[in-house]
Amino acid sequence: MSKDAVTTATAAPPTAAATPADAGDAGYSKDLKARHINMIAIGGAIGTGLFLGAGGRLRDAGPALALAYLVCGVFAFFVVRALGELVLYRPSSGSFVSYAREFLGEKGAYVAGWMYFLNWSTTGIADITAIALYTHYWSAFTDIPQWVLALIALAVVLAVNLISVKIFGEMEFWFAIVKVATLVAFMLVGIFLLATQHEVGGGTPGLSMITDHGGVLPHGVLPVVLVMQGVIFAYAALELVGVAAGETAEPEKVVPRAVNSIMWRVGLFYVGSVVLLALLLPGSMYSAGESPFVTVLSKIGVPAAGDVMNLVVLTAAMSSLNSGLYSTGRILRSMASAGSAPKFTARMNRSQVPYGGILLTCAVCVLGVGLNFLVPAQAFEIVLNVASLGIVSTWVIIMICHLVFVRRARAGLLTRPSFRLPGSPVTEIATIAFLLSVLVLMWNDPEVGRKTLLLVPVIAVALVAGWYGGVRRKVAAGR
Repeated sequence: MSKDAVTTATAAPPTAAATPADAGDAGYSKDLKARHINMIAIGGAIGTGLFLGAGGRLRDAGPALALAYLVCGVFAFFVVRALGELVLYRPSSGSFVSYAREFLGEKGAYVAGWMYFLNWSTTGIADITAIALYTHYWSAFTDIPQWVLALIALAVVLAVNLISVKIFGEMEFWFAIVKVATLVAFMLVGIFLLATQHEVGGGTPGLSMITDHGGVLPHGVLPVVLVMQGVIFAYAALELVGVAAGETAEPEKVVPRAVNSIMWRVGLFYVGSVVLLALLLPGSMYSAGESPFVTVLSKIGVPAAGDVMNLVVLTAAMSSLNSGLYSTGRILRSMASAGSAPKFTARMNRSQVPYGGILLTCAVCVLGVGLNFLVPAQAFEIVLNVASLGIVSTWVIIMICHLVFVRRARAGLLTRPSFRLPGSPVTEIATIAFLLSVLVLMWNDPEVGRKTLLLVPVIAVALVAGWYGGVRRKVAAGR
């Protein structure tokens, strides 16, 4: 924060006019409604990590996976609650990058922005890869090369993002409706099967599915620890609420409601679904290559269960790709306004959409199309691991920003809104420690986790080279 900004914040009540402005916020429309923000919050909390990834994790970790989702969900809620407080202090489409600039300086904003870009650009590659794989499920598309389907998916979502933010909001609204309706329908079916003791896959659902197959920890504690990385990835996109708040007319009303609802949604949809899955079938009957919901429904003879769930998982992947293009476009524009991103990423079209940043993300995703052409079988796993580093770093930076924010509030430099993260500074420190411990524990997984951690020095060198190779001069020049 500059000397002038500190003086202003001390001399005047900390209203929106008294807080530091972000040049990257100018020019946006305020077309996102309360229902859009609420469904964006839901969509961020429900994705392929549950619809597809829970099967393999349930097989590896057993019923204790529900506890892993709960623990990670609590810390994810703390991150979003902290971000929600920062949003009410000063709504910004630059979100945590804008807050990093204010509380950590331009270097902090530079690292936050590019790690977030790394997260979503690689997640975008994973998404288009997943969309191509899911589309191949239907025989009508099996003859079409995987890379062609990936390119078509990217083109469709890019077009939607470039039209207007309202179209983006509507698309996310209906994507979320599909996901929630599917989960509710499955949970009702699962509860019915439990209540009527209807046979599933040759066995009777209930606690015996857990007690007779190794208990809550059939393979010990280590597999539960190792799946934490994937569970964290499942919650990625929750922070999207903070970005979207910059394009809604009444963030002070919409954001608290959306953030507070995340916790019970996590408890109901993630923890509740995993508990139901564990009570319906033993963990050994689930697999990484099939949605656990399809596994259950196929065991009770539901016609076209695979087709329906494949369509839902396809929707979840499209939703994730849609969100990634949206958020990186706004984040890169905020960075470009300070000189830490290419100048063209600040450009907006007539519909008030920052198309420069969106196109840059798409360019990386096009590289993913090439990855699908060269190594179609490994494309998904390669980029998924890189994305996890971006997620953890983004969440850690949000909590560090909040720590500095609270410290300045206690010094009388600004005023915290009534909507607050409880338990500060203990909550932030505990969350940061947990996220870093997830990275450390990844070393115990030589196949995936260890290789992912070896990328950290490479990313660090790239960031340092970028800063001293030109970004520092641009920031100093105020461009």
